[in-house]
Amino acid sequence: MTRLKIEISVPESHAEVVIEALHAAGAGRVGEYARCSSVWKVTGSWQALPGAQPYDGEVGLVRHSEECRIESVCDADQARAVQRAVRDAHPYEEAVIHFLPLYEP
Repeated sequence: MTRLKIEISVPESHAEVVIEALHAAGAGRVGEYARCSSVWKVTGSWQALPGAQPYDGEVGLVRHSEECRIESVCDADQARAVQRAVRDAHPYEEAVIHFLPLYEP
């Protein structure tokens, strides 16, 4: 079974809600441990383009803000459910959710 690393950028105000959604969808299992994740502060930047409805900032202006980066893991067959759950809980119009394959020798 292919395992995936999950990376999610989210405003700190919504980190716990997104983590709960992530784990409710089955992510975060490592051996005999559940709900495994890490959170660290990062600075995100973006520019909303015409037609966007940004959660934070204004169309046309470059915005910089502190965010949280949430990391966890899941099996490849859980990725769609995890993605759906995180998007439903995430405040951003375009949630940044990366799934990266893990090399496990």
